[in-house]
This record gives sequence, structure tokens and C-alpha cells, in this order.
Amino acid sequence: MISKTYNPRDIEDKWYSYWIENRYFNSKPNPDKEPYTVVIPPPNVTGVLHMGHMLNNTIQDVLVRKARMEGKEACWVPGTDHASIATEAKVVAMLKEQGIQKSDLTRDEFYKYAWEWTDKYGGIILKQLRKLGASCDWDRTRFTMEPSLYDAVIDTFIDLYNKGYIYRGHRMVNWDPQAKTTVSDEEVNTKEVMTKLCYLRYEIVNSYPLTVNSGEASDNGQLLTDNDDFIIIATVRPETIMADSAICVHPDDERYKHLHGKKALIPLINREIPIITDEYVTMDFGTGALKVTPAHDQNDYDLGVKHKLEIIDILTEDGKLNEKAQILVGEDRFVARKKIIKLLEESGNLEKIEDYKSNVGHSERTNAVIEPRLSLQWFVSMKELCKPALENVMNDNIQLHPPKFKNTYRIWIENIRDWNISRQLWWGQQIPAYYLSDGTVIVAKSKREALRKAQHEMQLFALTEADLTQDPDVVDTWFSSWLWPISVFDGIKDPNNEDINYYYPTNDLVTAPEILFFWVMRMIIAGYEFRGELPFRNVYLTGIVRDAKGRKMSKSLGNSPDPLVLIDQYGADGVRTGMLFSSPAGNDLLFDEKLCEQGRNFCNKIWNAFRLVKGWTVVETQNSNTLSIEWFESKLNQTVAEVHDLFAKYRLSDALNVTYKLIWDDFCSQYLEMIKPEYGQPIDKATFDATIDFFERIMALTHPFMPFITEEIWQDIRPRREKESLCVAEFPTARAVNTSLLADVDIFFDIVTNIRNLRSTKNISPKTALPLTIKTENKGLYRPFEGLLVKLANISEIIYTTDQAEGMSFLVKADEFFVNLAGELDVAAEIENLQKELEYTLGFKKSVESKLSNERFVQNAKADVVEKERQKLADAEAKIVTIREALVRLEA
Repeated sequence: MISKTYNPRDIEDKWYSYWIENRYFNSKPNPDKEPYTVVIPPPNVTGVLHMGHMLNNTIQDVLVRKARMEGKEACWVPGTDHASIATEAKVVAMLKEQGIQKSDLTRDEFYKYAWEWTDKYGGIILKQLRKLGASCDWDRTRFTMEPSLYDAVIDTFIDLYNKGYIYRGHRMVNWDPQAKTTVSDEEVNTKEVMTKLCYLRYEIVNSYPLTVNSGEASDNGQLLTDNDDFIIIATVRPETIMADSAICVHPDDERYKHLHGKKALIPLINREIPIITDEYVTMDFGTGALKVTPAHDQNDYDLGVKHKLEIIDILTEDGKLNEKAQILVGEDRFVARKKIIKLLEESGNLEKIEDYKSNVGHSERTNAVIEPRLSLQWFVSMKELCKPALENVMNDNIQLHPPKFKNTYRIWIENIRDWNISRQLWWGQQIPAYYLSDGTVIVAKSKREALRKAQHEMQLFALTEADLTQDPDVVDTWFSSWLWPISVFDGIKDPNNEDINYYYPTNDLVTAPEILFFWVMRMIIAGYEFRGELPFRNVYLTGIVRDAKGRKMSKSLGNSPDPLVLIDQYGADGVRTGMLFSSPAGNDLLFDEKLCEQGRNFCNKIWNAFRLVKGWTVVETQNSNTLSIEWFESKLNQTVAEVHDLFAKYRLSDALNVTYKLIWDDFCSQYLEMIKPEYGQPIDKATFDATIDFFERIMALTHPFMPFITEEIWQDIRPRREKESLCVAEFPTARAVNTSLLADVDIFFDIVTNIRNLRSTKNISPKTALPLTIKTENKGLYRPFEGLLVKLANISEIIYTTDQAEGMSFLVKADEFFVNLAGELDVAAEIENLQKELEYTLGFKKSVESKLSNERFVQNAKADVVEKERQKLADAEAKIVTIREALVRLEA
């Protein structure tokens, strides 16, 4: 017995368990089948399912399920990323609750707690993906910190170091004071914030006599103070003045030429710094004088190197002032900023303060304000490595969908900087570098291997392992995930194993544009460097899921719904389709729960159609629905062909929408109405069998988008053998399409729609049968549809004529149709309505004629635009004739 309403809770767990028990998602290399491989973008092991995951993994599942149904050896590899910064922060917070400080632990002790936390909380998101219906091969689940993948990272580090691509050096890096580690340029989000621009007075050492009165302007326009013994500096970071090494002005700036070579005193601490010149300074920004702080700004650092300035780092790793600051030692940098402004005001060194918009970098991981910091770090030299990554995207060996991102990708790579890969953390793959007491570096896989190299390659036979100290840092998390398409198949550890040779390169990668550069590009680099070929053939770039107001979803805004709550409320299929209805590749999705409601309604529509069909009584009588069956066969085949074409173009949202239209409009609203027997009457077997076949093929076409309801209906629509499943059934392929019949049926439905609209506008009951007269030269076009017209439009009789006839009329193509409403119509009201419509149409015709009489428009507009206007004029003229004829008939 089929339930009256569709309840996803009753079926989703049932069918997911069935798929898992029968191992439909499991994959092994099969030389007789074409492989189709997708690797999941590994979510953070700390993560839980959010709307971005929902969209991304729905798209992946759609692609994988379709490939599996097409007979390919579909392999979707799941897994998680160890997420160094996020996980370490979680573990440190957990330890703090237990009264334990990380600094009190050894590295091994910390790892014990980290693994306990990961085992307890890690992988939650993968379990949640099962509720969505994700058809991953769960037996292949990988984790970037598992031994095999850990070793892959170490091996590639050593390989790149030996090739000269990895080096260690002092560079200005992005420092996250909250996480106490460096982050890459790509992990810094720039935000516009309101801040204070402070104008500070630096006293000039050995000032010269005044030549103008105090407060007046000199000949060069500089505002002078008493004794002309100050230079004004504008800065948004007054808390760093103690780290200043110089003041820099433009050599051609007339205001400051008299100060070239002089010295100034830093306010509050009175340390002398030189006044230098450099064309880098912008004369019309601020006061045209720049404080140079080499330890706390990249551009200042470059100036410092050029002019051999002292580098003074006044901040601790957690963003507090250290002893080199001399004042406010131990204060947080932002607290110090407020306090130092007050001190400068009290000392008379604060000239003025202005509100100022400033672009400030924030850590993507912690949202802390990034601190530029000079540090000794490990880097990957990128210029040579990234050449294949640029070439093979630009020549479309690897295709981006949509291709609009190619230009952004090219600009990124052409301006690439070396990759800082060291992180000051414990959780992660520890850098395989060992130091001797004199600072000599030995890169090796283990301490024992490093000792062997020291003894045999450096002739240091007296050394022991106790003389070697491993670098405490770990590599950037992306340095492990860039290997993901290779390492999940153990392609670094065993380059010729069966899995890597069969599944690699993978087919499609689904990810977000914001990680195109620092994950996708790096995977491409790794693919060519370590396998000599691309890692995937296509990159499907999703949009960002935003709320209905266009805001990015976030916990702080409270605008991100819980996906599991949505699934519970609307069903997994409802949420999946709701996400995909309006999310074309590369475009942001403005999410509204109404989309999920639409998806649920779609499920209900399919379920009700299924109940209708299965509720019919079948008898062995003559088929009376041949035309309807032939029409829907062509309509289905036309849609199947269109779906295949849209999949090939990675237009999955469009593919869903044409499938939706096929089911909702063509099948439910039209085909079923065409064949539906009168209430209580049976249906002939030939029609029923054809309808069941259509339903079965529709369910197969829809399965990648809506796996649960389609499996439920497919299993029940006809008897199945044990262990049969729609998820491994054949995906529909297009058969013959009768385009002539499709066009004829379109005309038929235009007629039905016009008659129904007449009834609606004239308030005539659908139960009232009406006569129809067709003015045509082609009776043969309409005769096959006479029975359907009687059935769907409630027509009492059909008459053919070549002249005008009584009744209300409408045009379909070149033919005119008259519906005699005698006795059913308020003639006076109808005349009034037609006169208003005639007046409007005459005005519309006049406006179009005016546009077409404009020679400039006709000459300059595109040909298709002009043609559309001419068609509008012709339609208006035909409508005017029809209205006038109708008025004549009514007035008679």
C-alpha cells in the first residue's frame, strides 16, 4: 500500500543503508570499465556541515551518481584535512579547560591529546554527508595525518629541497598573533575598517634659526612651528613609533629639502633616527613624510634593506609590546595604540587626529589582525614550478567551469610569490630538517637518516643523534592537501600501484573559487611535478552560498541555517534540489528556505503522480492514447538529449531545471491529463505499460539529483530482483525525436490554454461544454486532436470553416478559433473590455510605428532588434483586426 503522503524520514535511512550494505558505492580498478574519479575537497577534521558543503557535495554526488549509472567505474574518495591551525586551537582550548598549558607539555604529550580529540570529534562532517545521500566509497576514507599521507608530505619536502625548490630564509611574513603562526598571503582577508590617522610631531635635531614667523607658511609651503624644529608624520599605527628606524621624504619635495641628512627624535623615547630620501614616498599622501618601521611593514622593510637601516622588532609573538619598545611593555598592540595616543597628546607631540578608512589584513583562520613580521621561515620557490600550471589551464588541457575564472587564475600566477610553508605549530607534519649546533641544516626523513648523512657526506663521524635537533615547525596544511589527488591513492609512496595507475588523473574537481589559487593551482603544480600529468581534467567552481540579502553566511550574523535541520524538515532530496535550482557554476546562490520548500513540493508532485498511476485499474482493451504516448516519448527523448548536453557543459542547475519542467509540466500537467481515464474507469494495458516505462525512465533521469525518492518509486513501480538498485541502473539515453509531432502538440496545448483562459476571464464554469469553430485551410492538423480537445477543454462540438464565425475568437499561428459563448456572456461588459483593449493596442501600435520611422534607430540598432519591433507591429495589427471583428459580431 502506497502511503498517502511522501515522508522522507521513512525512506532515506532505509535506502542509504541498502546502498551501503550492497556496496554500490565501493570501487575497485576494473580494466573493462572506464574510470570516473572524484576526490572530495577534504573538509577540516574540526568541521561540521554548513551550506557551502551542502552545495559542493550535492554537485559532486550528482556527477558521481550519473557516471555510475552510465556504467563507469565511479570512485568518489572522501576524507578530511588535519587543519593545523583550527585543530590546534581546539585542542589548546580543551587543555585550558582541564587546567593544562600547551607549554607544560612535550610534543609527544600534546600529540596524544590531539589524537584523542581528533578520534572523538573528527570526522563528524563525513557522517553528516551520509544524511545528504553522498555516494562516497567510505572504505577509501583518508586523513592527511594518517601515516601514509604524512610520509608523502615528508617525501615531497625532501624531494623539492634536493631539487633546490625549497629554501630557508628571513622574509617578511604574515603573522597571526592569535594562532601564533605565519599564514600565507592567500589566507589573509583584507577588510576595510575605520581607524584613526594620527599626525605626530618628530623634533628635528640641531634645528636652524627661523626665517619666518611661527605659524606662518615658508616659501615652500611648509607649515612651521616654534623654532621650525618639528616634522609632521601621519600614521595609523602610532604604537609602532618605537620601532622607527628613519623618516623618509621624496628627494624632489621642496618642503623637506632643508632637512635632508638631518636627524629627528622619536616622540616619547627620544631616540635619534635619520631623515632619508627615496622616490618611493608619495608626496601628496599625508604630509609627504613617512616613518620607516622595517620590522613591521613589508614596504618599510624593503626601504630598510635598501638604505641599510636598523631593524627593531617591538612585538611579541602574541602581539604585545616587548622590552625593545621601552614604554608600555607587555601591553597588547591595540591597547597600546589607545594609550600611546594619550601619551603623545600629553607630551605635545600629537598634532591632530583624522578618521580614516584603511584596508587591514585579517587571518582567515582566526580573524585576528595580521601583523607583518620579519621571520626565518621555509619557502617554496614558485616561479619555475608553476609554469605547467599556467600553461595547461590557459590551453584548456584543464578546463575551468565557468571559464571566466581563467583570467583571474592567470593574473594570480603571473604575480606569484614564493610560498611560505612553515607554521609555528605542533599539530601537522613536522619539517624534516635537522640542525647541528653551528646551525648547519640537514634535510632527511628521520634523525637516523640525518645522522647518516652528517657522518658519511660531511665526514662528521663523532656525531650522535643527540647532536641533532629537528626543526619544531610543521608545514602549511596546504602543503599536504596539494598532494590530495595523488596521495589518496598512495601515489607518492608507491608511484606505480594499481589504484594510482587506474584512477589518476581524476576527472572532475568541485570546489569554490576562493581556493582556486592556493589549493587548485597547487594541486596542478604537484600533479605535473610528481606525476608528470594533470591531476584532474575539469574544475567546477561553485558560487558562494549567501542569504537572501546577499550576505555571506556566517555564525556571527546568525544567517546560516543548520543543514541537518533543513534535511529533517524538507528531506534530503528537497534540500538537494532546492540548492541546485538556482546555482549555476560560478554564480553565488542567494539561499532562501523557499527553495527547499520548492524542492519538497517537487517530491510531493512526483509522489502524487506515482500514487495516481499505481491506483489505476488495468484492463485488456484497445489503446486509445497512441498520439499522447508518441508525443511524450519524443518529449522525454528531447529532454534526455538536452540533459546530456547540459551535463557535458557542466550546467547542472540548468539540467535539473529542464528535468523539473519535464516532470512537473510535460508529464504531470499534460501527459497524465491526456491519458487519465474518467473517474472510476479503468485504463488500457498498453497505455499503462507505456506510462510505467516513462515513469521508470524519468526516475532514472532524476536519480542523480534526487536519489531517495527516485529509488523508492523505482523499486515499487515494478517487481525487482534481489539487490537491484536504481543507483546502478542504466542512465537514460536519447532515442528518436519526432519534432513535427512536438510542434503540433504545442499548438494543441495553445488552443487548450486559450479556451481555459476564456472560461476564466468570462467566469464560465469548466463543467459547461462549449462549441468550437476552427477557421483553417488545414483541417488535417487538428483532426487527430479532436478527442483530446473534447476531453481537456470540455468542447461540445468542433466545426471547421473558412469564414468568420459566431463567438469569442483567438489566434494560434495562422488559424482563428471561435468559442460561442451565447447565453454565457455579459455582452455589454465584453464590448466595454474589448474597446479598452482596442484603445491600448492602437496606442502600442503607434509607439512601435514611431520607433520604426526613426531612421537612426533602424540604421544603428542590431538587425534582430529591428526585426523584433517589426514583428511587434505585425502582431499588433493582427490583434486590432481580431478585436474589431469581435466587436462587430457582439454589436450585431
